[in-house]
Amino acid sequence: MKQTNWYVITGGPSSGKTTTVNILRERGYITTMEHARHFLDTQRLMGRTIEEVRKNQREFQLGVLDMQIEQENQIAPDVQVFLDRAIPDALAYYRFLNLSLDQKLIDALKTVSYKKIFIMDYLPLKNDYARNENGEAQKKIHELITEVYEDLPFPVVHVPVLPAEERVDFILRNL
Repeated sequence: MKQTNWYVITGGPSSGKTTTVNILRERGYITTMEHARHFLDTQRLMGRTIEEVRKNQREFQLGVLDMQIEQENQIAPDVQVFLDRAIPDALAYYRFLNLSLDQKLIDALKTVSYKKIFIMDYLPLKNDYARNENGEAQKKIHELITEVYEDLPFPVVHVPVLPAEERVDFILRNL
């Protein structure tokens, strides 16, 4: 397994992941984008509605996974980067949706390597065009993400609810 200098920012829906990653980028750190929203946006540009895309959860999850795998394959292991979610998040969503695992996901999980995982405690749920979970789903997804990452051999740090800038400071103190 390759050693990387990659830090994962993850957590359930509406936990402040993207806000945190955006602040890290503003402070000059290398970051990545969150692919579920990006996948939905690309599908909308192709004329599909959010409802059409979400109707086939397997296709949606595979599309997001493909983007995540491609992204992680393009990052040099020695580059310090903060990932807005990572490949193991897909496993949590597969479990949440009761989807059978694809060989692509199984193979990808065998190759992942991260320096540290930061799991963001969730905030009050705010839905938008791309996020449609309810409070119960938010909590379950957060639990599944926590289980998935805690089962991996990488250090996990739980990031408490704090103002956004303070969360970033917390993460940077705990690298």
